[in-house]
Amino acid sequence: MIELVNIHKSFEGREVLKGIDTTFNDGMVNLIIGQSGSGKTVMMKNIVGLFIPEQGQILYDGRDFVTMTNKERVLLRREMGMIFQSAALFDSMSVIENVLFPLDMFSDMNKTDRLKRAKFCLDRVNLSGAEDKFPGEISGGMQKRVAIARAIALNPKYLFCDEPNSGLDPKTSLVIDELIHSITHEYDMTTIINTHDMNSVMGIGEHIVYLYDGRLEWTGTKDDVMTSTNERLNSFIFASDLFRKVKEANR
Repeated sequence: MIELVNIHKSFEGREVLKGIDTTFNDGMVNLIIGQSGSGKTVMMKNIVGLFIPEQGQILYDGRDFVTMTNKERVLLRREMGMIFQSAALFDSMSVIENVLFPLDMFSDMNKTDRLKRAKFCLDRVNLSGAEDKFPGEISGGMQKRVAIARAIALNPKYLFCDEPNSGLDPKTSLVIDELIHSITHEYDMTTIINTHDMNSVMGIGEHIVYLYDGRLEWTGTKDDVMTSTNERLNSFIFASDLFRKVKEANR
């Protein structure tokens, strides 16, 4: 479980996060949503340690990331998996080499076991036949699946995803959502996704955190969204005719 307690973060005198208190649960897909400029990207970067808040605590199962030493933070980061918006694969490395990278860097496994683990992860994301291809030779959706395989190679406790469906068509986005959802439950991870994709919100949003102007405006599940009376949330979620009609049909 990851807990944020009274998180404040400012840049050049402008406060971006204004006292965030929330919890992200184990074994669940937790989503951070909000309009551009609401603070969700800054919030994610604080959680993973790319930014350090001026005030507050970020607790990983009771361990405060803010007050840790650099050595302690390095050890904690080994428990994290990251999926970046652009997949961020190494173009000069094959698919299998990309998945092996964190294992080669941080694992104590021998070479045979590292290769076995990498192949297992690729098989888990249905890419067992793509080991020798390079990122430029596969589709965007396949690249995201390689990124997922790499992210879970070290069997992380915490999985962070920054706009994992960015640039993907709706069908491929659904595949990625379902894959992240199933892996989260299979490995009992704390998964946090920063997303603009309302299909993801309504499809896999087991715990949703909605930010507005740097503050926590609303939390709930995808089912709670349908009955929410929060006007700001409703305006954000149901901006499109499709989602508005879905809510009206559920009244």
